[in-house]
Amino acid sequence: MLKDFKAFIMKGNVVDMAVGIVIGIAFGLIVTSVVKDIVMPPIGLALGKVDFQNLYVVLREGTITAGPYASLDAAQKAGAVTINYGAFINTIINFVIVAAVLFSWWYVL
Repeated sequence: MLKDFKAFIMKGNVVDMAVGIVIGIAFGLIVTSVVKDIVMPPIGLALGKVDFQNLYVVLREGTITAGPYASLDAAQKAGAVTINYGAFINTIINFVIVAAVLFSWWYVL
């Protein structure tokens, strides 16, 4: 059984798939950094110095400290229950960039 497993792992398709997954994860991290560190700061500045990472709605005050909170991090440390719509916006932009890149690669091929 171990011999069969080794033969399966060493097949080209499995190795190619593993390499693709690793490169895909690395690409996802790069896109996340591009969105968080390069794309969103100018957009936030243009919209009146908005930090998208700190856009949230408090559903329930914290059990440790009551609000208002200076940041999302402060709200979470206080135990508040929040909807983090700014982080969701960042994730949507990440998805759109990855989808556009994948579409352009597919379209070229």
